[in-house]
Amino acid sequence: MSNTVFSEILSGLYDNTVVPYLGPGVLFDSVNKVSGEPIPADSNSLILAMNGGKPMAPKLMFEFPRAAMNQELKRGRAFLTQFLDKVYGQTEWSRASAHDWVAEWRPKYVIDINRDTQLQDTYADEEHTLIVGLSRVIGAAFRYRIYHYDGSSYFEIPEQQVDKNLPILFKPMGTPKPESSYVASDADYVDYITELMGGFAIPGFLKEYREGKKYLLLGLPLNRDSERMVMSDIVYGAAEHKGWFIRKNPTDKEKRFSERMGFELIEADCQEFLAVAHNRVSEAA
Repeated sequence: MSNTVFSEILSGLYDNTVVPYLGPGVLFDSVNKVSGEPIPADSNSLILAMNGGKPMAPKLMFEFPRAAMNQELKRGRAFLTQFLDKVYGQTEWSRASAHDWVAEWRPKYVIDINRDTQLQDTYADEEHTLIVGLSRVIGAAFRYRIYHYDGSSYFEIPEQQVDKNLPILFKPMGTPKPESSYVASDADYVDYITELMGGFAIPGFLKEYREGKKYLLLGLPLNRDSERMVMSDIVYGAAEHKGWFIRKNPTDKEKRFSERMGFELIEADCQEFLAVAHNRVSEAA
């Protein structure tokens, strides 16, 4: 990664023209505080956790939403909510260094497709707006809920009451806090992506704010349709040069997709990027 590119990314992050888009790779060093086991964040580890540590059939191991759909059909939708609540709401995980990095500069807008609460914990000492993705809900025109955090607790608010000066945390795939809501199975993704494409999964104020932004795709694989489709619509309206895709050993498919989308590929992993970021901050100090 050249100094020029890194300086452009870093300055953009600090002046809020570049938006961090966090994928499962940012949780690489988060572990269970009791057992030391890594947090199940990526598709493969989530499937194994959901199935008691045992692999599922190869066609189901391909992607978590597919495996989750299989389990939903067998055990019911409530099973997935209970599983994700147990993993992300009832288990204590060590803090990921990526979230410590985010905490140093508190960006105005962060997108986090993980379902854990570490991003929310980062902003727990200040007011913020939380947007949580929804799917397959009856009697609701939109596929999100908006919450205001007053410094101690969350409460749901209509879009008209959003304070546009506060930081925005966008959790499209859900979170256990303040109430359980997840986009997990194939059926969830189909519903959510359909409404995302139609403009009903992002509040109007966020559509305005995101215009012309660039994005830093950090810890985000782009080798599966679900991640690609969600990301493509969430970054709609971005600058012509949409930003940077941080990915060690990308597949040819990822290279083609990122180039077509307008992202500059940087072949590094999340750990390497954070190390460079930390060194740059230390040098500046």
